[in-house]
Amino acid sequence: MKIRQDIEENLQTQQEAYSTLPEKVKEQLEKFQDDKLGVIFHWGLYAVAGIVESWQLSEEDTWARKQPWRENFEQLRQDYWQLNEVFDPQKFCPEKWAAQCKTAGFKYMLFTTKHHDGFNMYDTQYSDYKITANSCPFHGNSRRDIFGEAAKAFQQEGMATGIYYSKADWASPLYWTPKSRPKGRYASYDPLEQPKTWHGYQKFVFNQLEELCTRYGKMDILWLDAGWVNTANHEYLDMDGIIPKLRESQPQLIVVDRTVGGVYENYVTPERKVPDELPNKVWESNIPLAKNWGYVPNDTYKSFEEILTLLIQITAKGGNLLLGIGPKPDGTLPSQALELMEQLGSWLAIYGEGIYGTRSYSVPQTNNWYFTKKEEKIYGFHFNVTMDPILALSLKELEIPTGSLSIKNIKTNHMYSIQDGMIHLTEKDRQEFVTGIEIQIETEG
Repeated sequence: MKIRQDIEENLQTQQEAYSTLPEKVKEQLEKFQDDKLGVIFHWGLYAVAGIVESWQLSEEDTWARKQPWRENFEQLRQDYWQLNEVFDPQKFCPEKWAAQCKTAGFKYMLFTTKHHDGFNMYDTQYSDYKITANSCPFHGNSRRDIFGEAAKAFQQEGMATGIYYSKADWASPLYWTPKSRPKGRYASYDPLEQPKTWHGYQKFVFNQLEELCTRYGKMDILWLDAGWVNTANHEYLDMDGIIPKLRESQPQLIVVDRTVGGVYENYVTPERKVPDELPNKVWESNIPLAKNWGYVPNDTYKSFEEILTLLIQITAKGGNLLLGIGPKPDGTLPSQALELMEQLGSWLAIYGEGIYGTRSYSVPQTNNWYFTKKEEKIYGFHFNVTMDPILALSLKELEIPTGSLSIKNIKTNHMYSIQDGMIHLTEKDRQEFVTGIEIQIETEG
């Protein structure tokens, strides 16, 4: 994580107060917080190359070429741009993906419609650099509109769907102009010096976003990446003109103009971490299951214990967790990801009541306990790092009165009694790695 230089943060925007949001967006943000767990698929030409997304194309981003795909940079660019001629994911089955993700406990899905390289994973009418073009061998497949097929499959499973879209487009002649030599991630020209070209690029972005928001059913989230656009190098998109127009067809659309702030960053996205200072806005930590977002052969995956720890800590702090999966070039999900998903789904089938629909409790953490709250119930999750035969939890420390309480083990339904203001869990009450309890606060009447 330390060597990646694409992780952009703007801690100031995380502490912004909300501006006025449309009522339907507010309602969608509440549902979003109920969902708690999402999945994002980074999939594109970089899966064929097996490299860190499309970042090796940016000459200044040398961190991405610690292990270069090609030794010669010019050859690297030339070979990368031609990967569309071999990308042929014949085993792509979105219904299988959706069923696997639903079983894993994911409640919403984001899909990379276009990364910075400009290769479109849907049937756009505004670029020939796309999965459905004749130059791509997959164009004859009935599933060729990959984003459309994925969105339909996940919607049929009852999951919310969202669009990942890079505001930058290195394949567009309106962003990296022909015969130019772009040095980094930015446009190859100053928009102030070439306003007509930049205006054309703005129109291109607007047209693509309108396609994505009108052709594929209900869209819940628009996740805009490439945070330097709208913050640097005079690259500004007319968000006041774009977003209200998109919300004419998708009034509930949550927009995430990542790291930019303002009225179009409806929630914030701490990347690859659990924030120490909690954002004032709704937030979502986005973390890949492996080291990389996209598919890289022989990647190192996190353990299930790491994933579960992240989920519990983030939920206790009031956030969502978005886990990243990089599909393989053939259209299947890596076996390591599927194994983690299966373990996660089994755990959530038992303990999900303490995760979904919850909010942070006034005492989110004490010792190795983490807490969430839903209506009159408090859920506690204990990481079993000690081997003490008896584990005591103080109700006073939790700021819970010792009145009418009902306390049980979530997995076994074993009921606990209170002695001297303490809940006592014995060794037999503990589950492997994490123990969960439910505290029901009984109300009169």
